[in-house]
Amino acid sequence: MEPIISNLLTRFENGSLSRRELVQGLAMLAASGTAAAAQEDIDFKGADIDHVSIQVADMQRSVDFYEKMFFSVISQDQPHGIVRLGTTRTLVSLNRQSPAGIVDHFAIGVPRFTKESAARYVAQRGARPEDDPYAGLHVKDPDGINVQIFSQR
Repeated sequence: MEPIISNLLTRFENGSLSRRELVQGLAMLAASGTAAAAQEDIDFKGADIDHVSIQVADMQRSVDFYEKMFFSVISQDQPHGIVRLGTTRTLVSLNRQSPAGIVDHFAIGVPRFTKESAARYVAQRGARPEDDPYAGLHVKDPDGINVQIFSQR
């Protein structure tokens, strides 16, 4: 970035760049530096567990159980057959799939999340990011468990 600033100042001092153009150039550099720094500042250390997705055999039976024992229905995604339960936010996501009784994935919410910065972060650490247009970014742990990564709520 220093060579760019030096070039702007030299052009200003030689009269080939107006004061307004110098200020605009410096402002654009500052803004681009801030945006780049923000993307680099993704913080997985500040992440939290957002929800757990469980595959179930009988959706109504499972919803009844979780409502009776723990949570209320927060939302439903009818086209994808998903019911989300929780307190003030989704904690358990149920989906009707086989085999039943397994954790389909767990999701972590990450501060300052963008798909690009998260993909770069996990790739730099040896994981292969998988982009899912419906469900965000995923990586697999060493045993093949899906970990969904998205913006912290």
